[in-house]
Amino acid sequence: MPFRASILTLYPEMFPANLGLSLSGRALERGDWSIEARNIRDYATDKHRSVDDTPSGGGAGMVLRADILAKAIDGVVEEGEERPVLLMSPRGKPLTQKMARELADGPGVVIVCGRFEGVDERVIEARNLQEVSIGDYILSGGEMAATIVLDAVVRLLPGVMGNKESGDTESFENGLLEHPHYTRPIEFEGRTIPEVLTSGNHKLIDKWRLEKSKELTKERRPDLWEAYEASDKG
Repeated sequence: MPFRASILTLYPEMFPANLGLSLSGRALERGDWSIEARNIRDYATDKHRSVDDTPSGGGAGMVLRADILAKAIDGVVEEGEERPVLLMSPRGKPLTQKMARELADGPGVVIVCGRFEGVDERVIEARNLQEVSIGDYILSGGEMAATIVLDAVVRLLPGVMGNKESGDTESFENGLLEHPHYTRPIEFEGRTIPEVLTSGNHKLIDKWRLEKSKELTKERRPDLWEAYEASDKG
């Protein structure tokens, strides 16, 4: 069964957006995966289709109501559903390549896109929402974050990337940042391709790439470098 993504949002017209283009778009046309976006307002009960209310205890902004959002989730999640239900949230667990691979290995995902000040905590608890963040910054809503999650996941599905090795050698796959890349022309504005890459000696090339990955990681991401050194690979 193909990977199935369901999005709960106040702006379903934002999907599939760029996910309908390039690799993910072609995979969508082939039926390698599917996406549906449902409007949370469809589950509102009043004539104004209200989905939010003022925060208990006071404060700025509005909060998505637990009862409305729960109905929306229940309308998508089937009995015996194995797909995880994610809530895009700045306080969530950071999205990593490891998480993307774990999701890609599963049957699909349900993603809740928050808006306003946030989501009533009770629905997070009652529906076991897994909060996920794409970085330490705030967006207007979870839609862009959901698109990023799906882009990271869909490209890892079988057959989406023409060359499987392309995904196996990227940044974060082995705990390091990716090595530098070069292609023709041999010389560009006085800069040349490192000789080792044109030597044909694949053992030396692999060694050079690993060394460069280590240098870049140590310089730019000391947090990753510390974890790499502490691992069996370091």
